[in-house]
Amino acid sequence: MKHFYIIVNPRRDQQLKLTKEIQDFILDNGGICGYQVNREEEGMMFEEGRIPIDTECILVVGGDGTLLRAARNMAERNIPLIGINTGHVGYLCELEKDSAIQGIQRLLEGADYVVEQRMLLSGSCISPNRTIAGRLALNDIVIHRCGALQAMDFVISVNGEHLNTYNADGIIIATPTGSTAYSMSAGGPIVDPQAKLLVVTPICPHTLNAKSIVLGAEDEIAIEVQARGEGQQEKAEVSFDGAPVGVLKAGEQIIVKKAQTCTGILKLSRQSFLERLRKKLQGYAGE
Repeated sequence: MKHFYIIVNPRRDQQLKLTKEIQDFILDNGGICGYQVNREEEGMMFEEGRIPIDTECILVVGGDGTLLRAARNMAERNIPLIGINTGHVGYLCELEKDSAIQGIQRLLEGADYVVEQRMLLSGSCISPNRTIAGRLALNDIVIHRCGALQAMDFVISVNGEHLNTYNADGIIIATPTGSTAYSMSAGGPIVDPQAKLLVVTPICPHTLNAKSIVLGAEDEIAIEVQARGEGQQEKAEVSFDGAPVGVLKAGEQIIVKKAQTCTGILKLSRQSFLERLRKKLQGYAGE
């Protein structure tokens, strides 16, 4: 592997010190490497067209959020991503900043690696007067209350059939990759990231028996915001991988389903999912 490209979060790599170190190392060892600063958080568009067509691997310098944005932006290009963690958690990242050069050297030398194909979600917000074009998410799509501190009613349908109405703070639709993120914090199940399924998890449901529901990957989920009383202005915010994209009013809904494309996450480590999970659970237990 010789052709690389770096996507970097400038807030996680001050003065692009690590980015330039990686670029210099690749160039000095016969590789090709450019980079682009991702400033989407500042409202600037990501320029996917700047990435050469012969790129073999994208190095994402930042944290999990930077990797999530890169996965959405590069979904149509089918170029594997490898995360280099300079943030806090970095659960999705394969390399830490102190091991980045060693990992890249292994790729330059032709070391064995695995590309895990991770499922993406596609969501479209629909109302009588508008439709927000479909967006992608690697972790989850979340619909949650905004404004008044009270639970809302969310009507869930699957493939056109009514499933349940949750009185809750919100609803999380998660991929297997996202099962260890917000969904897990809300009590959802942990799922092997290479599985093909959807997880529906209510946020703080106002009932004793509301549980997460696991659905097939081909199912289509509709979530509608329901008015609780005449004259009430119910509103719910919609977020894709933690980024707000719009607001749903009473009577409006979002349609969520599996995207047509996947994201390739490059893995150099032979550590299994169960081993990674065991270490993470031990961390939660304070061991």
